[in-house]
Amino acid sequence: MSAPLRMALAALLLAAPAAADTVTVFAAASLKDAMDRLAPAFRAASGHELSVSLAGSSALARQIEAGAPADVFISANLSWMDRLAGKGMVDAATRFDLAGNALVLAGPAGAAPVPLDASLAGRLGGGKLAMALVEAVPAGIYGKEALTSLGLWDSVAPKVAETDNVRAALALVAVGAAPMGIVYATDAAAEPRVGVLATFPEDSHAPIRYPAALVADRPGTAAAEFLEFLKTDEAGSVLAGLGFALPD
Repeated sequence: MSAPLRMALAALLLAAPAAADTVTVFAAASLKDAMDRLAPAFRAASGHELSVSLAGSSALARQIEAGAPADVFISANLSWMDRLAGKGMVDAATRFDLAGNALVLAGPAGAAPVPLDASLAGRLGGGKLAMALVEAVPAGIYGKEALTSLGLWDSVAPKVAETDNVRAALALVAVGAAPMGIVYATDAAAEPRVGVLATFPEDSHAPIRYPAALVADRPGTAAAEFLEFLKTDEAGSVLAGLGFALPD
């Protein structure tokens, strides 16, 4: 190969864009609609792809503990992120709060409002109150905390149907398998068959926050690019449009 040809080939290689990477994101199930919109936006902005695994934050955190190859973790509460941070399994320097949410009592679309008082258990009749796992999944933890704060947990607990994640609880209400469920406001807004019967007072449960961070010791820079993308106005607009609260 002649010297000019070698120089031309070298110039082409130097000018070629970096190869696209795939970022594996473990995200709380309530972020499904957000991830569906953010993935193509991130691809357009960076050329990188997202591979998103959605589940209850507890299940995702345990998978990361077991060595699952996640690049980014987005939890629906602080405790599961804190647990991984305490074990050195996330990069604490990259951690930030992505968004917030509200907790609601959901029922069939168009149904009348329901007071959050002692009548709640009776209003369920022979039906169940759908909730994510109350001792593990953030939506269930927040829900039990709110019901306890309002003095309703003891009467309602025998009628609770627990699910693996908040979207599964939402689905039970959507298909009529449960007359009511406790979900996030953004979940209720995403399902046309479901309406909000009541909103739990903010002071009845811990603030609902979604911390995000890089998983420790993962190679490559694409994941860091995704975290930076989540801080942009474009990503914020997507989240706000779905009803998430943005951090100050």
